[in-house]
Amino acid sequence: MALEAQPLLWLALWTLAVLARSSGEDADGGWRRPGPGAPAAVTEEEHCTVERRADLSYAEFVQRYAFSRPVILQGLTDNSRFRDLCTRQRLLASFGASVVRLSTANTYSYQKVDLPFEKYVEQMLHPQDPISMGNDTLYFFGDNNFTEWASLFRHYSPPPFSLLGTTPAYSFGIAGAGSGVPFHWHGPGFSEVIYGRKRWFLYPPEKTPKFHPNKTTLAWLQDTYPALTPSARPLECTIQAGEVLYFPDRWWHATLNLDTSVFISTFLG
Repeated sequence: MALEAQPLLWLALWTLAVLARSSGEDADGGWRRPGPGAPAAVTEEEHCTVERRADLSYAEFVQRYAFSRPVILQGLTDNSRFRDLCTRQRLLASFGASVVRLSTANTYSYQKVDLPFEKYVEQMLHPQDPISMGNDTLYFFGDNNFTEWASLFRHYSPPPFSLLGTTPAYSFGIAGAGSGVPFHWHGPGFSEVIYGRKRWFLYPPEKTPKFHPNKTTLAWLQDTYPALTPSARPLECTIQAGEVLYFPDRWWHATLNLDTSVFISTFLG
């Protein structure tokens, strides 16, 4: 009897293993790979200081946030289909041979490097070296060929809020744990995390942060952030997968990917 039960036991164990593996792949899209982990400093903040809103109307968005402060939006769109298409396996299958343009992860991003998407994912998508300078760190974000990637972008649903006189433009990116862009500013926009987590640091336009434009956000977090007084600290929060951060016009911001992250921004130009 015990011998007869053994095949059923092995089948049950195999099924549980497959389900567990599938669940893990669903959670991170296959982007979390074996190997060295993220630097020790890559953690979430102690207290999120940006409001989260799951019930925000357009009228309230314009009145309270659009021109004055950032806000995290929850549950306004369903991007499950887009998320399914952004797994590591599917993006490599669809765009592995496509040439992508990388920028350096410093404030001004002067240097650009073109290479196949598959090479970037397989060879360059690794945790940030804490001692690397921004101009030595290549980052895939923003320089997208919209014609070539149209089959992916047409499945994305941006936040349903707009600003009068602006036109939305997408910027899609994938980056390793500990990577990010140091402080900079531009026009307003939304940023959604598809996989992973992205920590944001934000200052209003009149409050210029203390930072080195060629040092990474990770270096700033390790060297400068601990010495800031409470009044000098930025607004900050970690954006989880499925959440969207809105940042107003000319707000200073820096980002730090806590995991290998897939993300898309909608800039209102």
